[in-house]
Amino acid sequence: MSAGGIPSIAPRDAAAATAPGAADDPATRPLIVDVREPVEFASERIEGSVLIPMSVFADRHGELPKDRPLVMQCHSGSRSSSATMYLLQRGWTDVRNLDGGIAAWMRDGLPVRTGTPEPGEGDL
Repeated sequence: MSAGGIPSIAPRDAAAATAPGAADDPATRPLIVDVREPVEFASERIEGSVLIPMSVFADRHGELPKDRPLVMQCHSGSRSSSATMYLLQRGWTDVRNLDGGIAAWMRDGLPVRTGTPEPGEGDL
């Protein structure tokens, strides 16, 4: 739990939980939700993450599953912290903020994709 009582997860723990071998059923692995804007997503992104930018988050948050763990992610953890609280206040129960965002993920040497996303990449 990070400051302010927002559930959080360290980058290495998130990477281990979302790795292909982490669960027999992929639908039970946490889903990483990137709340940055599309230009940021194109710059670097966590493989398998879905993009729901903060600019449309209030309109699109209902698309997110309530029956699967969610890891919210932005650049440094600030915007995703707000998104985490937003979902928790609206009935989602298994939502955590990625500590330090993708910046911490990359500092830990964890893999990212870069460049123009492939068609469908980032879609829910």
